[in-house]
Amino acid sequence: MAKRRPSGDGMVRKRDDGRWEGRIVVGHKEDGDPIFQYVLAPTQKALLGKLHQNIETFRDVELCEDSRMTLAQWLDRWLDEYATPRLRESTMSGYRMYAEQYINPSLGNKKMNSITPADIQRMYTKLKKEGRVREHPEHGRTLSAGTIRRIHTMLHRALGDAVKAHIIPRNPAEGLTLPRSDCPAKRVLTDRELDKFMEAIQADPLWHDFFYTELTTGLRRGEICGLQWCDFDSKTGTLQISRTLHKKAGGGFETGETKTGRGKRKILLPQSTANMLRVRQEAFPGKWIFPNPFKAEQPISPNAAYRRLKSLLREVGIAENIPFHGLRHTFATHALASGVDAKTLSGILGHTDATFTLNTYTHVTGDMQKQAAAIVGNFMEDIFGKELKPWQNAGSVVKEASI
Repeated sequence: MAKRRPSGDGMVRKRDDGRWEGRIVVGHKEDGDPIFQYVLAPTQKALLGKLHQNIETFRDVELCEDSRMTLAQWLDRWLDEYATPRLRESTMSGYRMYAEQYINPSLGNKKMNSITPADIQRMYTKLKKEGRVREHPEHGRTLSAGTIRRIHTMLHRALGDAVKAHIIPRNPAEGLTLPRSDCPAKRVLTDRELDKFMEAIQADPLWHDFFYTELTTGLRRGEICGLQWCDFDSKTGTLQISRTLHKKAGGGFETGETKTGRGKRKILLPQSTANMLRVRQEAFPGKWIFPNPFKAEQPISPNAAYRRLKSLLREVGIAENIPFHGLRHTFATHALASGVDAKTLSGILGHTDATFTLNTYTHVTGDMQKQAAAIVGNFMEDIFGKELKPWQNAGSVVKEASI
């Protein structure tokens, strides 16, 4: 067997068609033969520039034979072998759709080791302008920024795993410019609407405990539907969030991991909620905290919870389209406005960090900053009293003198 050539080793030659070709070793096959990365240029000088750039890119990299597969081939493999074991069915369905409808038509035939950040950036730009599969009466072929950001999340994950598998040297989806999120403002229940909604659930013994718990914890829909009595500590009044309930493709339900790693959390319940659950535990001693009213051995359906929410909102005269997540936003908004700090709220909601919480609820934190500024202003005036006035007046005099 020939001597194993080290990664980074290469050569330059002039081709019969007049162009210059360079190649470097970027890895080895199972039998030890080298895997080459080829570069073409019209002149030797231009080739050397490209070749040096490639040497830097592939420095200390040992790629495998799969580096020559196309992006479409890798995505198929990634979805089956990497994503399926750790993602829920609904997420997988969306990822497969992103690959088939948006990524593969642009970059699917491109070799993995030749995809550049510029290639992906151009794809996003094109998708933004004309990526919608079916023309929308209002938006035409324009694809929403939110969809592009979700596509990026998937592609970034897939290419990150390709780096770990020694298929590509770097993740070309790093550091790209993404369109600004075009999500509409968070719709929450106003104080008046919340009062009316509380009156409505008070008159509904079947759903009162469910929605009262939701409004005082801000749980995701799958999280509250998946609660079991083993999660509730009646002595300490705490609730352990450790699973989420979601619908299976073939029918029925199954439990899975929480949305994020921080989603697994223990929260201290308000006293009223803890007391309510203690009473409920005696009345419904089965497995689920909120069982199906007709099949106690099963949990309450997330879809049934959403349908009941819509009917309750209609009953109290709130005709706007408020998703179930709106109750979570209502809890978070009122918590921040009541003085709960962002770090504490982030832990209750299961967010990745407090920064995400602050960015999500800027409509509240903006008002909080104004209140803080007013408090600091009053505080400073209390300290300096009238002595602050001469400084302000002096500043006005200086300004007038300089005009």
